[in-house]
Amino acid sequence: MAASAPLPSDDDAPPPQPRLGLRERKKLKTRVAIREATYRLIEEQGYDATTVEQIAAAAEVSPSTVFRYFPTKEDIVLTDEFDPVMEEAIRARPADEPVLESLRAVLRRAVETAFVDQPEEFAQRSKLMLEIPAVRARMTETMAETSLMLTRAVADRTGRERGDLEVLVFTASVMAALREVTIYWAEHGQKDDLAVLIDRALDTLKGGLSL
Repeated sequence: MAASAPLPSDDDAPPPQPRLGLRERKKLKTRVAIREATYRLIEEQGYDATTVEQIAAAAEVSPSTVFRYFPTKEDIVLTDEFDPVMEEAIRARPADEPVLESLRAVLRRAVETAFVDQPEEFAQRSKLMLEIPAVRARMTETMAETSLMLTRAVADRTGRERGDLEVLVFTASVMAALREVTIYWAEHGQKDDLAVLIDRALDTLKGGLSL
């Protein structure tokens, strides 16, 4: 098992999320059931051999329900519950904190949460990103989508327009760095401390490469 990332300080913790209503809890329960069934089947028989029909049966839902929650099989593997709250987590950081440091704190918290809550899924997801071209390609697409979402928070924190080139380049660079960190970690046997790798990647964006 990969080494756990160091616990962030209390200042790094995201704000408490509002209590979910019954409808939202049911949706979350369904998403989790589909995802757990998918990972279980992939572990047993491999990614390519696992079909949406099998996933639906294992999760006790219909195939149409699977597609309603996840447009593609790759999305089942890649989707977690952190993306929807990432924007708010960034907005909750101290107003005078450099935006790169805000993103660093939020990404480190996401890594820590994944290690604590879903260590086996997190490791298996990273392995699939490395081994399955379709998963890696979809990961690139979803990270681009996340980058566009983050431009709202980054633009507001920096007083820029959301369509500014600098805002788009900045958020895209951070997400690209996260993608490379994830692939690097998987390629090296998931032995490195992911939080340290995130720091190295963001420090490179901050300071550039020294000779």
